[in-house]
Amino acid sequence: MATRRDRDVEKVTSRTQFVEKLRRLADALEQGQPFTIQVAHERFTVPADAELSVEHERGEDGEELELQLRWERQG
Repeated sequence: MATRRDRDVEKVTSRTQFVEKLRRLADALEQGQPFTIQVAHERFTVPADAELSVEHERGEDGEELELQLRWERQG
């Protein structure tokens, strides 16, 4: 069985693609369904019961808003 390596990827995307992904995510969350997405050539599924959080950071150079989904890997 293949072992998944640690990964930390940030993918810059167009506004149109970002909005499309957010809409699909919101629809899946609203319906209590899992959400499948591909980021930097890897496809994965966020389970319907993922933990949701909103994070705001402020520093000397600017601000950042993160919408986070966290879950435990199965198997």
